[in-house]
Amino acid sequence: VQLQASGGGLVQAGGSLRLSCAASGLTLDYYTIGWFRQAPGKFREAVACIRPTSGNSYYVDSVKGRFTISRDSARNTVFLQMNNLKPEDTAVYYCALDSRNTPSSSFYGRTYCDPDGMDYWGKGTQVTVSS
Repeated sequence: VQLQASGGGLVQAGGSLRLSCAASGLTLDYYTIGWFRQAPGKFREAVACIRPTSGNSYYVDSVKGRFTISRDSARNTVFLQMNNLKPEDTAVYYCALDSRNTPSSSFYGRTYCDPDGMDYWGKGTQVTVSS
């Protein structure tokens, strides 16, 4: 299984970028897949995830209304459209997949978009937003 992320770059605040994550070795439609980011000195955090079949999606509060995750089945690729970017969005962005489709757990305080639940990771792509 390989996940290849691309689309990062340098953009001014208020600008847009679209990240792509192309998968090989499996069919994305059957698995939870998402985007995660890590800024210098910070923990890796979930940004957005999309579930198989239902297509339900999760977004961290800080990106709601600005970012959209989508999946192109024909291209076996997932996208993250990022609009109205802010300097605090600067980070390395990773795509990752959960081959077990782990459900959310209120008992353990985890969503299905938890980085610890992902078992395949692509290499990151840098997103830098200047003010």
